[in-house]
Amino acid sequence: MKTILWLPLILLTIHCTAQTKVILDTDIDSDVDDVQALAMLHSYQKLGKIDLIGVIVTSSDNYSYQCVDAINTFYNQADIPIGFLKQQDNLANFSKYTRQISEEFPHAITSIDQTTEAAELYRKLLHESKDNSVVIVTIGHLTSLQNLLKSEGDEISPLKGKELVNKKVKKWLCMGGTYPKGLEANFHRPDPASTVYCLDNWEKEVIFCGWELGNQIITGGDYLKSKLNTSNPVYRSYELYNNFTGRPAWDQASVILLDKDTSSQFFNLNTNGCVSVKKDGSNEWHFGQSKEGKNHAHISIKENINPEVIAKTMDNLILQLESN
Repeated sequence: MKTILWLPLILLTIHCTAQTKVILDTDIDSDVDDVQALAMLHSYQKLGKIDLIGVIVTSSDNYSYQCVDAINTFYNQADIPIGFLKQQDNLANFSKYTRQISEEFPHAITSIDQTTEAAELYRKLLHESKDNSVVIVTIGHLTSLQNLLKSEGDEISPLKGKELVNKKVKKWLCMGGTYPKGLEANFHRPDPASTVYCLDNWEKEVIFCGWELGNQIITGGDYLKSKLNTSNPVYRSYELYNNFTGRPAWDQASVILLDKDTSSQFFNLNTNGCVSVKKDGSNEWHFGQSKEGKNHAHISIKENINPEVIAKTMDNLILQLESN
């Protein structure tokens, strides 16, 4: 009888420990796909698939971190720590939605001083995690990730950044580049040197989601507008950005990879090759080639899959947050 009574608790414990720990690194400002990507993570968290342990904001918009806090607060996750790339000049508000979301939705963080330096939060979250347990999802430029890799041992951990990554990170999901080759914004601007550094120094598994893939998947259109509550920050962001005329799901494609069952239905995982990056951030996939110490892959949409089905799946993840 005791075994039967304890079984649910045991199963619950197993379920919780099996959750994938995720750190999101976002440049939430110029485009609206970051907003839905963050909301999708909250949906996966609600479903018990992930544990979103922190958000790194790599943006020069001075309302970006407040916008993240407002979205997290809306989804009852106000305690998620937020890191911000503080070492920047000329912070300004240029986003179509970050200031408005920050002003219209409750949140606690109103000053940069209430955030942690991006690389410092990266180090803290990794140090506190089990070995080989964290998935980093980057949906912006790679300055903060570079700063993590370059960081020295400190009071948080004696390990250097690269050592900490190799010990604690399971894989990196990266929205960046164009495949087989091209010039894409996250790799190209405003810090292409960080792209070069990260790819040169990253040794764990990395899966790239290219511009050409997300460009085929249009979310935030009439379907989401007709079903999403108007009081939702995702609704307001799309309304402010382009009034629900639709937008490619570049960032969301990286997030959906966290759901292996769903993503394996939609995408091919191309592992026979490696990525190289030039100084300007332009990239190329070298099919059939590999680099020692590198574990690269990129995804492509399966031939029998309609991108509209992927888009609706992404939109439904947002709607699912309102269903209960």
